[in-house]
Amino acid sequence: MSVPESACEIRAAVATRQISAVDVCRAALARIAGADPALHAFLHVDEKGALARAADLDRTPPSDAPLLGVPIALKDNICTAGVPTTAASRLLEGYIPPYSAAVVERLERAGAVVVGKTNCDEFAMGSSTEHSAFGPTRNPWATDRIPGGSSGGSAVAVAAGMVPLSLGSETGGSIRQPAALCGVLGLKPTYGRVSRYGLIAFGSSLDQIGPFATSARDMAALFGVIAGADPRDATSAADAVPDYTAALTGDVAGLRVGVPRELLKDGVEPGVRAAFDAALEHLRQAGATLTDIALPHAALAIPVYYLVANAEASSNLARFDGVRYGTRADASTVSDLYYKTRARFGAEAKRRIMIGTFVLSSGYYDAYYVKAQKVRALIRKDYDDAFARIDVVALPTTPTTAFKLGERTSDPLQMYLADVFTAAANLAGLPAISIPCGLTSEKLPVGLQLTARPFDEATLLRAADVFERRAPMPRCSA
Repeated sequence: MSVPESACEIRAAVATRQISAVDVCRAALARIAGADPALHAFLHVDEKGALARAADLDRTPPSDAPLLGVPIALKDNICTAGVPTTAASRLLEGYIPPYSAAVVERLERAGAVVVGKTNCDEFAMGSSTEHSAFGPTRNPWATDRIPGGSSGGSAVAVAAGMVPLSLGSETGGSIRQPAALCGVLGLKPTYGRVSRYGLIAFGSSLDQIGPFATSARDMAALFGVIAGADPRDATSAADAVPDYTAALTGDVAGLRVGVPRELLKDGVEPGVRAAFDAALEHLRQAGATLTDIALPHAALAIPVYYLVANAEASSNLARFDGVRYGTRADASTVSDLYYKTRARFGAEAKRRIMIGTFVLSSGYYDAYYVKAQKVRALIRKDYDDAFARIDVVALPTTPTTAFKLGERTSDPLQMYLADVFTAAANLAGLPAISIPCGLTSEKLPVGLQLTARPFDEATLLRAADVFERRAPMPRCSA
């Protein structure tokens, strides 16, 4: 039997012993070996560990394992015991965690096989995966273009067919944005729905771990595994986890879709707008109703995000000083030690740490950080008001398609604007999904973004499933 493409089909085939977990793993490793040299999605491939894990599953398969034998890749800021975890930074080069993140523990209990760690922007700070200390990742649809970021490696690993599933992390769009630019599904959960234990922190009030997949059914299976309370994460929510697969009813009749058209007036490429409008029409024809809405403060999401996130980054990354955390530099004095150690941060990480330090400094804290938090509350209120009469908010995931490598590295503001439609959901703590909704005339993917009420990921997955049935996305030929 040949290895199925989808995670659910792999699980069924391994569970009925039509194929072995080892054969599935070997096939994934072969695809990685063939495709990754041109794309650089992976920073570390754990061939030996993955094959040993697969062999164990074949010998003693766990009962009730929803991901039995399914290969999965993890963003390199998710700690994995015995496997290098660097957050794509020289500061953690060679670091091998002695423990695994909560999501990794849950994947292993579910029978998944972790095949490796994927490339990302350093400490998840970026929108293009060009800010990795170990080189950029390339978009499989056009290798001269970026895959999005910061979870670009995880998106590419799925888009190029190297693995059926992957995990990324998101602080301001780092799952949805690369998902859109690579033509796959990407889900940012409600804040607190997935444990952050073992995730290397960037912005603690914003960070979430979430899945990439090529189908809503595969994504529902994976999300059901990683969601749920964890006593090791104080921000983890105790809300019961529903059966996300059962939510895929094939029906969105009566779904109320709000469209904030005021946000679409400037900066949206014509090809992106055309694909978005066509996506709305697909939802309407499937039985959804479209309503114009206003999100008055959403336009302020980018400045608010880059104040709040950078302030939290400055605080979180202060620990990487060569004494408590990080590769220790050779130095004769304490001040020299700090200087040489922290000089290993890349340019983008340094920029964000410096901005955050300034925002938190005496005399500026109230003027910038406190004010940003007040506007953040207004952004959340706008969504709450909208959800009184709609079920989901629809926007393009990104205003443009994937831009060329190096095109924006010298213009941070233009780079940051790649997250103009995604950052608000992080600030408000809401769940949001990017659904592939077509290709432009240049054959570049476009994403439809839907944002829902807190803990209503089931509605997002249901809508994604219906859209997928009506307008299936072409697969990347990489």
